[in-house]
Amino acid sequence: MHTYKVEQEIGPLERWPFTNPASDYRIMRGEPKAFGRLDEGGPGHFTRLGIWQCTAGAFECTELGDELQVLLAGRMRLIRPDGSEQEFGPGDSFYTRRGERVTWDIIEDVTKAFFSYSPDGF
Repeated sequence: MHTYKVEQEIGPLERWPFTNPASDYRIMRGEPKAFGRLDEGGPGHFTRLGIWQCTAGAFECTELGDELQVLLAGRMRLIRPDGSEQEFGPGDSFYTRRGERVTWDIIEDVTKAFFSYSPDGF
């Protein structure tokens, strides 16, 4: 079992570059850098559970699975394909859908916990 708490130290992460062709990343502003860790699941599995961090900047990508996320630190804005925007801070949760093309506008460096599901596996 993994416990993630708002503003708590989350341990070591590895660099997760914006290079996955399936996500089709496009940097929109700045030079955001992402880091992460899978605590459960991953390649060859239908689910993933872990931690993700990103520095300030903005990027667009296609979501690879249905994902429930809880922001543990920082501030960000998520822009949906219909143009609607939502801003999130520590303790806020949100959901993105598999195949959805979204823009992540990272206002302040963020840390999130996430649980993802893909019926085709990751």
